[in-house]
Amino acid sequence: MDAVAPVRFDLAALIDDLNALLRLKTTVIGMKLFRTVAEMEAVPKIRRPNAIHTTDQIVSMASRLGWTVGITAANLVGEQCRAVIGLAPQDDQWLAGRSYVGVWHATQEDASARQHALDVVPFGHHQAMAVSPLASGRLDPPDICLVYATPGQMIILINGLQYAGYKKFEWSVVGETACADSWGRALKTGEPSLSLPCFAERRYGGVPDEEMLMALSPSYLSKAIEGMKQLARNGLRYPIAPYGIQADVRAGMGVSYGGK
Repeated sequence: MDAVAPVRFDLAALIDDLNALLRLKTTVIGMKLFRTVAEMEAVPKIRRPNAIHTTDQIVSMASRLGWTVGITAANLVGEQCRAVIGLAPQDDQWLAGRSYVGVWHATQEDASARQHALDVVPFGHHQAMAVSPLASGRLDPPDICLVYATPGQMIILINGLQYAGYKKFEWSVVGETACADSWGRALKTGEPSLSLPCFAERRYGGVPDEEMLMALSPSYLSKAIEGMKQLARNGLRYPIAPYGIQADVRAGMGVSYGGK
């Protein structure tokens, strides 16, 4: 059977709408896996690292600096970064997690349990990965979009996803290696994935204290934007203006629910 062509969106228009709705301060980026290094290197204006980095740093080169960056396993610092995006095997040695004992976990059993809990891309299908500002259109389409936002912005984004075709989202927290909660899980499952950026993302990737991360496909991002537009028409928009903790709530509630 012929392969089904991926749905394409006007990525620049999506970003214009998203920034108007949420007033984001951090650049929304795309991430894409490539079967060959040559395919990755064919991306317009691609940069290749000259040093060894974490994946968090590579992601932040796009989200904080606006760069388009491509990497292979050789550019990443260790098996953990490589394995989450499917550029290294998740073998028995990796699953044992011995290097984390006495650092992030008390026992070998704890470290291994964490490794087994991570959502990762299966190994052997891709040789490279690239990230780029979504609005640039250089990864068209990306596999996933990465949105860094404050908790207040993030709940409005989630409300937008749930406006039509409601679904309860249940997300987990693996702790360290939280990239498995976001881009690892989104790449693996295709579903929206929310994470609390971990120590490494904040230390090496420069993610500020107040930001969370949502990884989701372009189709889900489009769905969230359409939902947020309708919420805004209903008066439910960002920023969320505080009503006052001692005020009579009936006037405020009446705006949204009066006559219902």
